[in-house]
Amino acid sequence: MMNERDDPPLGSGASARAPMATPVESALERLAAELVQEKRAERRWRVFFRLAWLLLVAVLLVGMVFQRAHVGATSAPHTALIEVRGEIAADTEVNAESLLGALKNAFEDPGAQAVVLRINSPGGSPVQAGILNDEIRRLKALHKKRVYAVVEDICASGAYYIAVAADEIFVDKASLVGSVGVLMDGFGFTGAMEKLGIERRLLTAGENKGMLDPFSPQNERQQAYAKEMLKQIHQQFIRVVREGRGERLKETAETFSGLVWNGEDAVKIGLVDKFGNLDFVAREVVKAEDIIDYTPHENVAERLAKRFGAAMGQGAVRALRELAPLR
Repeated sequence: MMNERDDPPLGSGASARAPMATPVESALERLAAELVQEKRAERRWRVFFRLAWLLLVAVLLVGMVFQRAHVGATSAPHTALIEVRGEIAADTEVNAESLLGALKNAFEDPGAQAVVLRINSPGGSPVQAGILNDEIRRLKALHKKRVYAVVEDICASGAYYIAVAADEIFVDKASLVGSVGVLMDGFGFTGAMEKLGIERRLLTAGENKGMLDPFSPQNERQQAYAKEMLKQIHQQFIRVVREGRGERLKETAETFSGLVWNGEDAVKIGLVDKFGNLDFVAREVVKAEDIIDYTPHENVAERLAKRFGAAMGQGAVRALRELAPLR
């Protein structure tokens, strides 16, 4: 029979201490603590990146809105500038869709004393150039404001098509101006295909559907049709130049041949009016030295938006979706 004195009283002495943890238990505890710490760090970084996505989207949106609102806020007397720089085409920066809005803003701003087109372009689409020419002439008549074209290095073909809508055209003596013509270019590979033993298999519904196909022999009737079409577009171009330049134009047999002249000769034959750059026109002609650029340039925000593209949009949406449950 066990004596009651053999049972140590509860809470007395060293015998009441908790048993010492084994090395395995200590290792597990440390591992658990590290896992908890790692999870907390992972969660903090996840929150950080989601907030960063949202901040980036906000900055891009504010940048784009600010750029568009900045131009419209000006009402002090100034010269309104619109750049026509580079190839004229529907998928380039110089296209009717982007520049029509800029033209409208410039003409409607009461502070804009005149509109200056600063041109440095080899030309491009006759359709895009024609739309811009028509709109410039319409806005001139509507708002009774003068338009000046200032040529830098080159104003050729479609760029000149736009320039003749201006009241006056200014150039440097070494500028290149003209190229009043129309072209349609391509390649022919039939000789190379014959040497290589390659057979062209073209199926069409409509006898002219494969017109000017570079892998098929030329068809004289189709070639004549294409030339007649180019001739019609050329006549449209000539008519616009004559209307824009009027009696100032000194026509010769070469005026509408597609030749390009330097600025000095272009003044002599009436393709342009005077020598002068943008600052000269704003200061001496418009009498408004302050120049405000209405051209819809891509800002840093828009370039970043294009570069990130869909990935940025997906990241922002995911951030919004995942941020909500976090507490």
